[in-house]
This record gives sequence, C-alpha cells and structure tokens, in this order.
Amino acid sequence: MKKLLMITTGGTIASQPGHQGLAPSLDPTELEKYLQQENLQCMISNYPLLSIDSTNMQPEHWVKIAELVSQQYDEYDGFLITHGTDTMAFTAAALSYFLRNLSKPVVLTGSQVPFNYQKTDAKRNLLDAAHFAMENVGGVFVVFNGKVIAGTRAMKIRTKSFDAFESVNFPYIAFINDQVIDYQIELPGAGESPFCLDTALCTEVFLIKLYPGIRPELFSHLSMYQGIVIESFGNGGIPSHGRDLVPQIESLVSKGVAVVVTTQCLQEGEDLSLYEVGRRVAQNPNIIISKDMNTEAIIPKLMWALGKTADLGEVKTMMETPLAFDCSF
Repeated sequence: MKKLLMITTGGTIASQPGHQGLAPSLDPTELEKYLQQENLQCMISNYPLLSIDSTNMQPEHWVKIAELVSQQYDEYDGFLITHGTDTMAFTAAALSYFLRNLSKPVVLTGSQVPFNYQKTDAKRNLLDAAHFAMENVGGVFVVFNGKVIAGTRAMKIRTKSFDAFESVNFPYIAFINDQVIDYQIELPGAGESPFCLDTALCTEVFLIKLYPGIRPELFSHLSMYQGIVIESFGNGGIPSHGRDLVPQIESLVSKGVAVVVTTQCLQEGEDLSLYEVGRRVAQNPNIIISKDMNTEAIIPKLMWALGKTADLGEVKTMMETPLAFDCSF
C-alpha cells in the first residue's frame, strides 16, 4: 500500500470566516480525515507546515516546502501539498527547479471556495490530487478542476470560477474524471540521476510591465537588483523611439544585471528576431530570451539561477535551457 504525505500550507481550502474576512484556520486533520474516508487504498499522513494566505507566500517558504519533501522523500511514495491559489503557480514552478530528478509525484492543489462551505471545489480537488499523487510518475504538478498541469506551466487566470488554472503553451498532462486519470502526453521515465535538493536562491529580482509612456529614467533605479524581468509588448517589442528604453536596458546589463525579456501575451511566447523593436535589444548577447515560458516560471527560475552564479553568460544558459517542461523551443 502506498504512503502519501499531505503538506498543508493554508490558503482558501483551509480558510474560515473571521472578523476581517476569510483566513486560514481549519485544522488540517479535517482534510486528512476526508481523504481517509474516501478509501483511497493508501496511507495518508499530514504535516501542517504553514497556515498562511498564499498572498503571504515568500520564496523562503518555497525552500521550506522543498526541504520537507527532501527530508521525507525516502519515506513516502507521493506528496500532496495544499496551497492558496493566488501564488500556487509560482510555488509549483519553484519546486520544479528545487526538487531535481524526481521519480515521485509532488502535487499541489487548493480551492476557490473553503473546504467547509456547502458548494465547494475543495473536496474534488483534494481527492483528484491524492489520486494523482499515487501515480507512478515523477515531477511537480498542479491538479485543479479535473486538470493535471505541469508545475512550470500553470497560470491562474480566473479569480472566482472553479476552472481557475490553465496550462499555458503546453498540453495538459492529464484529465481526471471520477478518479479516472486520462493522460494526454507520455511522461518521461525516471532518469539515472538520483533525486537531490537544489534550493539555490537569490530574491533580488524585479518584474516590470511595459506600458505606453513609461519613462526610461525608471530603469536607472533598478541596478540595485541582480535580475530584471521585462514584460514587453507582443513578440518582444521594446520602445526605441521617443521614450527610448534600449540604452537604459543595455546600461543595466553592462552593470551585471541579468535582464529577461518576456511578453505580456499569455499565449505563444515571444520572438525578438521578428521586429526591429525586438532586434535592437536582442543584439546584446547577454539579453535572456524567455521563449514561451510564463512569468510565474521565469521569476523563480531566475531567482534559482542567480542563486547559483552571478555570471551573466551562465545565467543566460540556465534560463534558456528547457527544464521541467518550462519552455518548448
């Protein structure tokens, strides 16, 4: 019989009404008891690691979660992590980089409505996630509303609906209906390299979204960061007429700041080679191309890469090398 470890961190799934609104306060044993009543044919243990709204989730919490999985890795066959929805995609991506060479499933889930409410998605999501955590697969996954999503490809795109998450620029791993798992792609088998924990982390990363009228002078104040992620226009357009941003971006790179260019568009990624407004930036050999990665994966991957090295060439190589399904080309 398989053994699952459920790691609870709070979130809506564990929230109850309070004086100032919903907040995590549910005893995690209630989630454990629910799963035990469902005759899952596995042994479930509960580890209450955190009790926070995922808005308050920090990179240091990602490390704590990864360390716990690593500490218990040999004792359990799968891991189920309950988490708030607002930052779940960031955590899933971070764990995808921290937990190397997984041969067991690490599954994140949560809900849009608290567990104890009459009309809730919590029970279905929890049960689906537990079933997938019993599968003979390795990797980090988000299970939500009957969908299994690669940890580096999940994005929350709805604030209230039960189908809050989508897999962006990558197929769903599987669909789950009445506990029947229907795989959409074939997952690779476990490699020869053993599982290891790699929680390199540098949190000095800044995200900036371009908009018409943004002042170039803003970029001169960003050299305090070690990494900058720029959400550009369309295929990677950076304004170069009028309020020209290119010299400021090149100045940041010359100071040793790792600059990643991505797109504000959710689908299909960027292509800096297509338009002149992208090529001017791409001519700098140290500019990092994000391809079709989503921002929720770019941020933790950049923190992870910068935690390993400050060499821009090495950071660029790590960022542009596909890992855990995070980019397609």
